[in-house]
This record gives sequence, C-alpha cells and structure tokens, in this order.
Amino acid sequence: MPAIASAQIFRCENNGVVEYSNNPASGRDAKCRAVDLPNLTTIPAPKLPAQPAQPAGGGTARPAGASANPTPASFPRVDTGAQRTRDSERRKILEDELKKEEMRLAELRSEFNGGEPERRGDERNFQRYLDRVQRLKDDIARSESAVSSLRREMAALKD
Repeated sequence: MPAIASAQIFRCENNGVVEYSNNPASGRDAKCRAVDLPNLTTIPAPKLPAQPAQPAGGGTARPAGASANPTPASFPRVDTGAQRTRDSERRKILEDELKKEEMRLAELRSEFNGGEPERRGDERNFQRYLDRVQRLKDDIARSESAVSSLRREMAALKD
C-alpha cells in the first residue's frame, strides 16, 4: 500500500533572506508562516526477480568467454580497420594533450621557482603576492593531476 508522507513546512523571511524549514525560526526579526503543500504519496520500489543460484565456489554459471550482458546481433559493428584508425587518432590526440600539459606544468614550475616566485611590479601589496603564489600552487596541482590522468588514459589504450 502507498504511504503518505507529511510534515509541516515553514517559510521564514529574515532580513530579506527566505528560508524553508520544518521548524519556525525563533529570531525576533524572522517572519514565518506555514506553507500548505499537497500530500506526497510514496510507493515502494518493486521487488527484483530472484537471481539464479550461484554455483559452489562463488563462480558464475556462464560459459567461458560469455559476458553478463551480451551484445545483441542487431548492434552495429565497426570495421577492424576503422577501429584501428580511430584508436590511432585517439592516441595521437592524447599524446598531443599530454605534451601540451607537460609544457604547461614545466612553465608553472619555472614561474613558481621552488615556492619563491619573483615579485611583480603590480604586487606592492604582499597579500597579492601570496594570492598569486597560492594560485600557482593550485594550478600546479591541477596540471599534475591532468598529466597523471592523461598517462592513465594512454596506458588503458589497446596497442
């Protein structure tokens, strides 16, 4: 049977800020009023069909080489030559991206200068300098992450 979920919701406005809550705000400036919402009906999810029993030893009952979700016969196939061309193009793109990202990382590390970048003329305020140093640290971390992701992606490519 469906169950009905209900709760009292309040719309509170405090100094122009609207907030919805299940408890009215207790601040003296807060103006709260109950919101009239329709009942929400919830329906439990259907039960899944029973799974076939697993063979002893925890293995699967599928024949060797069979996948859990076989590809339908009507699914379009890609020619082996076309797939090789796509794979080689993908590898080239990844290599180019990796090269660009490694160059960017080298530039960032050079500018970072081991944690003591040169101060610029527009950084008379020391906080501006510290903000730029922090941005450089963040950019270096992002760039290192991108390089490692690209290397992982290239390692996952088929030869």
